[in-house]
Amino acid sequence: MVRSKLRMLLLGLVGAFALLGAVIAPATATPAAAPNASSGTAAAGFWSCTIPPGYVYTNTQSTLSCSTSGFRTQYYVQPPQDGLWACTTASGFTYTNTQSTLSCSTGSGFRTKYYLKTPKTGLWACTVPSGFTYTNTQSTLSCSTGSGFRTKYYLRAL
Repeated sequence: MVRSKLRMLLLGLVGAFALLGAVIAPATATPAAAPNASSGTAAAGFWSCTIPPGYVYTNTQSTLSCSTSGFRTQYYVQPPQDGLWACTTASGFTYTNTQSTLSCSTGSGFRTKYYLKTPKTGLWACTVPSGFTYTNTQSTLSCSTGSGFRTKYYLRAL
């Protein structure tokens, strides 16, 4: 009877250590096709402890992999592209819509996600990027990064 209890305890410990090893295993920076939750398409990206220059992040998770002591934020990073919901804006892009989400959170609470678009003449955008002007405006909630109305601009290339 004592042997069977010891055997069960040993098996439980082995299982617990295996699970712990999976949780604290170092993150790899190998590309992985992760679905873009908003569009359903696969995008080239990877989980990273930092946001590399030229990349945006589209999701976060709390992990032990990025720290030697305690939990840290890990980011799902990918190159910016037209039609991507991203947690940050990117150079050479504008955005046409926003949403409040927990998927971009680096702590607690909601953060803004931006719908990235390549600027072009005839696009209603939330910002006026370099090399463009605007010919019309409208007040909208779709560009809001907090509460209240924001201005949307009808772009024209210079």
